[in-house]
Amino acid sequence: MHSKAKILIIDDDQDFRRNFLEILVRSGFLAEEAASGVEALPMLQTGKYDIVMLDLMMPKMDGLETLREIKRLGLKSKIVMITAFSTVQNAVEAIKQGASDYISKPFKVEELIAIINRTLEEARFEQAIQIGDLTKTLGSLANPIRQKIMVLLGTRGSMRLMEIRQSLYIEDHTKIVFHLKVLTESGLVEKQLNRSYELSPSGQEVLVFLQSLQTRLHQQT
Repeated sequence: MHSKAKILIIDDDQDFRRNFLEILVRSGFLAEEAASGVEALPMLQTGKYDIVMLDLMMPKMDGLETLREIKRLGLKSKIVMITAFSTVQNAVEAIKQGASDYISKPFKVEELIAIINRTLEEARFEQAIQIGDLTKTLGSLANPIRQKIMVLLGTRGSMRLMEIRQSLYIEDHTKIVFHLKVLTESGLVEKQLNRSYELSPSGQEVLVFLQSLQTRLHQQT
């Protein structure tokens, strides 16, 4: 699934789109491009794209509007937002609307490929947990970074932001803030008065289930 995944780039900057497409093709992905959300929607309705790389700032129909329309139509492609404004607020708003992750311009190729691969893993994970009421709760754990944060907190009990960042070897601390906010809003992680983070009681239960599920999936592969 990883090497032959099909990706659609939606960005109004033609030079950026072409360079982006070239990077993806060189990396072994199948890729196509669209200059706007309006142009992209008919392409997306074919259902052939695994991931949509969606620019946040576009004229007429911006990234969030396009994202909402994709979700309204029930399209299954995973969404990664592209933004030149690296703020947690923008990222959290995108995730609330249904995006899987975000990447900020300018970015390194290695960072891009890592995000794409994580998003593909997320899609595989979601397919494995489509089991009734668990879907909504476990959806917040579909991202591999959030899974790793859960495991870290389950092992160590309590950690501060920078300790989590250092343990995961992630340079951009806003990424950790973003994922912690998603976990906190889902009720799986609690922020303490001393600014450390711990699993909530429900988070501890979900972690046990998550680890059991991953073990079963591993045994089946």
